[in-house]
Amino acid sequence: MNESKVLLIDGMALLFRSFFATAMSGYYMINSKGQPTNGVHGFVKHMLTAVNTFNPSHVVCCWDMGSTTFRTEMFSDYKGNRNEAPIELIPQFELVKEVAASFDIPNIGLSGYEADDCIGTLATHYRQHGQVSILTGDQDILQLLDENIEVILMKKGFGNYAVYNPTVFFEEKGITPLQMVDLKALAGDSSDNYPGVRGIGEKTAIKLLQQFHTIEGILENLDSLTKGQRAKIQEDLEMLHLSRKLAKIHCEVPISCSLEEACITIDRDKVLSKFKELEFKGLDKLIV
Repeated sequence: MNESKVLLIDGMALLFRSFFATAMSGYYMINSKGQPTNGVHGFVKHMLTAVNTFNPSHVVCCWDMGSTTFRTEMFSDYKGNRNEAPIELIPQFELVKEVAASFDIPNIGLSGYEADDCIGTLATHYRQHGQVSILTGDQDILQLLDENIEVILMKKGFGNYAVYNPTVFFEEKGITPLQMVDLKALAGDSSDNYPGVRGIGEKTAIKLLQQFHTIEGILENLDSLTKGQRAKIQEDLEMLHLSRKLAKIHCEVPISCSLEEACITIDRDKVLSKFKELEFKGLDKLIV
């Protein structure tokens, strides 16, 4: 049997990127049934462009299932800076899953966990059977990089990607993918709304990790730090440990999706029927 090439798609990343790309100009692609479809249309375009570019043998789509997760239970302000979803986007959350299902692509998500956790769990499982590629716009996923796991970060437009493996990541960042969790624990993450250690930015955090490798290593060597760094870490010790838990992708979510289920076999008629129902034009030529 040939080695599998699994493409794991961060569904929300594609949907949000597609929605906001056209929503800025007030273009929601409302069809004759009154459904806004701009996000779903862009999602399909991003998905098919990636499938045509990377030629996976298997595809799975992972989704966030609501805003309450084990992270919000640990830290109520987690992602608390995010605005409510625009009214034109809300009906597209279910619609996009229907479209993925028309491609016979499994939709995976579990209440209480983020899509990242589902991606991490499946990537850990699938990497034993071949190569795993993760398509996202979210740099948090880079912590999952491994010998058989690469990350495809979407850039502006369609078909523009930055592809990372552990070597590329190390050359760019100066730390290993595993150290990224500790980096976020120290420097925090403004987009996910947790502070890390106040007053320690990314540059300082990277220097400390290059020198002492882990948070434990830093804490064992507090005497080697500058007086200011030591004071900041001691003052925010509790938040440092909490931020680390928030930053780490949980790779043991109780979900499963067999390789057989994920095998990509597009039934062109079934997909075109869905496109017709939603009044999509111009996407059929992307189905190779």
